[in-house]
Amino acid sequence: MLRNGLEPWHLIVVAIVVIVLFGSKKLPEAARGLGKSMRILKSEAKAMKNDDTPAGGTTTASATPTPEAITPTDVVTATEAQQPAPATGSVK
Repeated sequence: MLRNGLEPWHLIVVAIVVIVLFGSKKLPEAARGLGKSMRILKSEAKAMKNDDTPAGGTTTASATPTPEAITPTDVVTATEAQQPAPATGSVK
């Protein structure tokens, strides 16, 4: 039944349907986006592979820098940010 499932004329029909559905103006844009995505995926996969094996056989103590400690006085809540500053004059 599916002995000759994908023949050249099937590909031609699929190409014609894609051109009719998406239009000839959108296809280069879509191909460019797909190529850019593939390059990003390839570079990220390569970076992950390089992260697994340290360069030169030496290990580092910490791969990521530690962030500075945040004290409770540094944190501003949304209600504090929206409240106006208190007036300096006396109220009668």
